[in-house]
Amino acid sequence: MSTIDLEQYINQYTGGTKVLRLLHIFENVPQLSVEAARLALAELKKGSNTVMYRDFCAKLQAKAMSSPPDETWATMVDERAAKQLERLDSELSSAKQNLIKESIRLDLNELGNFYYERGDLPTAIKNFSKTRDCCTSAKHILEMCLNVTRVAIELGSWNVVQQYVNKAEQNVEAAKDKKEVAKLKVAAGLAALADGKFLAAARKFIETNPELGNGYNEVVSANDIAVYGGLCALASFDRSALKSKVIDNVGFKAFLELVPEVRELIKDFYDSKYATCLSALDKLKDNLLIDIHLRQHVEHIYNTIRQRALKQYVSPFLSVDLNKMASAFNTTVPALEKELATLIQGGVQARIDSHNKILYARRDNQRVLTFEKVIASGRDFVKETEANVRRLNMLKTDFSVRAPQRPHSGMGPMGAMAMMGPGLLGSMGTSAVSGR
Repeated sequence: MSTIDLEQYINQYTGGTKVLRLLHIFENVPQLSVEAARLALAELKKGSNTVMYRDFCAKLQAKAMSSPPDETWATMVDERAAKQLERLDSELSSAKQNLIKESIRLDLNELGNFYYERGDLPTAIKNFSKTRDCCTSAKHILEMCLNVTRVAIELGSWNVVQQYVNKAEQNVEAAKDKKEVAKLKVAAGLAALADGKFLAAARKFIETNPELGNGYNEVVSANDIAVYGGLCALASFDRSALKSKVIDNVGFKAFLELVPEVRELIKDFYDSKYATCLSALDKLKDNLLIDIHLRQHVEHIYNTIRQRALKQYVSPFLSVDLNKMASAFNTTVPALEKELATLIQGGVQARIDSHNKILYARRDNQRVLTFEKVIASGRDFVKETEANVRRLNMLKTDFSVRAPQRPHSGMGPMGAMAMMGPGLLGSMGTSAVSGR
């Protein structure tokens, strides 16, 4: 059961992601659903997304958790929004008639923000992307890319996120703004995480500049960056990379300091304290399952980390006592045997002695491998020598193969034979004589 303080947790975020996270918790975490519903209703009434408000109220009524929606408030918001849209459309039309690019860009951004607040995310992306034709500086292009990626993340359009991150990264001037570049790193990391590419996600998150802090809390918090980056690194980095890119990384360490539990379990994994590391992961699991981006990957990440720990434990040894190994991983021998059998089926070179409870590593016979390499080298030498001898004989007899001449060259049959050289003519003559 999650022991998280929901109100404290959700106050890390702003904008649409705050509501989406509350709705996610309402749907997936039963013990927090009542509090999540209360907070979500309050948050929805701060904005202008009346469609989402009415839909959520209908869900609550179906579960007998709330009274009917506040139609007076919803109607008032809709009327105000209609007037605002009419004004924005009028201003955009005027700007287009006057052919003022900067005014058109600003009006399109306002329309994008309007549709974003109303919950019409596809139309918001459409308006933000239209500003591309009106961008007159690198800063404008970066702003356009960040607006599109922010909305696309909420929409779950990860291809669009990656596309616009790539566009922004091609902008040389954008690299000068560390916070904006950090936002792009986070967006790219989320896209990789959504695709289950933990190695790529880890690289992006650990490259995020700590100056970002909570400056991107309309998408993620600084704590999230530490958790996402730390877990993805555990699931994908080898031992040396974990040390150099995570533990000794001064920049990412600033994020890890915000979540000491993740920092310590990474250190325990590196120090081969697997029981402590895996126990800490289990304690974090319930809190991780409430995360909107991480929930669907938690089981896969956990299984991958455990498998990497098992492989790392047995790699230095020719044989391992399963009783001691089970104790190190805080599990039973039968359960450990099943896990090891799965790893062996997946390609790990080992075998299990179930009677004596020992795991034996299947190591290649180095003596046999050496003999095989020597024999292969000898064969290659013989082939190369034979080829050289053959070439020398051909040079000695002046034997060569040339391209056939064209008919109009005027060369008769005797001329063609003359090109073959005396050596070959001599051999042909000998063959002709022997043929008689």
